Amino acid sequence: MRNKYPFRPVRRLAAALLLGALPLIALAAPSPAVPPATSGPAPLPSPSVIHYAKKSSGLKHLFFRSLGDMKAYYTDPLHWKRRNWEYFGGVVAAFAIAHHYDTQVRQHFVGGSNPPFGPKPPSSATISDALPGFAAFALTWGYATLSGSRAGKSEAWNMLESAGIASLTGEAMKFAFGRQRPYQTTDTNKWFAGGSSFPSLHVTAAFAIGTVLAESGNPKIRWLRRTIGYGIGIGTAYLRMKHNAHWLSDTVVAAALGMATAHFVLDRRAGQAMDHSTVTVVPVQGGAMLAFAHVFH
Repeated sequence: MRNKYPFRPVRRLAAALLLGALPLIALAAPSPAVPPATSGPAPLPSPSVIHYAKKSSGLKHLFFRSLGDMKAYYTDPLHWKRRNWEYFGGVVAAFAIAHHYDTQVRQHFVGGSNPPFGPKPPSSATISDALPGFAAFALTWGYATLSGSRAGKSEAWNMLESAGIASLTGEAMKFAFGRQRPYQTTDTNKWFAGGSSFPSLHVTAAFAIGTVLAESGNPKIRWLRRTIGYGIGIGTAYLRMKHNAHWLSDTVVAAALGMATAHFVLDRRAGQAMDHSTVTVVPVQGGAMLAFAHVFH
């Protein structure tokens, strides 16, 4: 079946790149003119102005940090070692296995309804299927804001950054592969046909957010965090297949993309934390003492 909207993936990719460029446009905008200095002592800034300046500086730091992470993320394959390629080979193998069962899984969820393609996902599914991942981010950010937890805010930002980078990558893959969705065709090999099925952005973002939730925070409750975090990703994949929006192999690759991106971001944060940690030898009476110092940002 010919796609009615062959340029839809192009528009989506252009929109994603435009949204990503908006902060750069804002930073490049000219500053307002500074009024001439007047005689007399300069007035002290109000507490609200100081708070706004600190907040703006913090957001600017996070923005440029994320730009650095994106540059390192997209150039990282140039520095892959043997283990990295083994992981990549494992993802390819998992995709091949899942692709073999794409038709069976689709029939399990949609059966023989509305032959030959099955029902089209309801418009409400686009929002409802994204709610688990969004709720995890919103609750993390809200709790961190109310409690004043710097670690919680950092975790929420890692969620947002991981989901953003992974989704941008997934959108580029959709445009490149053009796979048609299961409600558009019964052919699981309908690639480069103007579709937008591979991979699932819902599952990509859900696993990116869920992995940060699973691998962050108090290690004493790691089992609970992992149950919730990875459960969000698996649940989202189930919903996308149930609504006939994606093939099984779409969700498998999306899960790998989301998890890999989240681990990349978390490893970058851990490496930066170690870069700002120092161990020194302090002389004391009768010997010496090791002192550990860490600079928090």
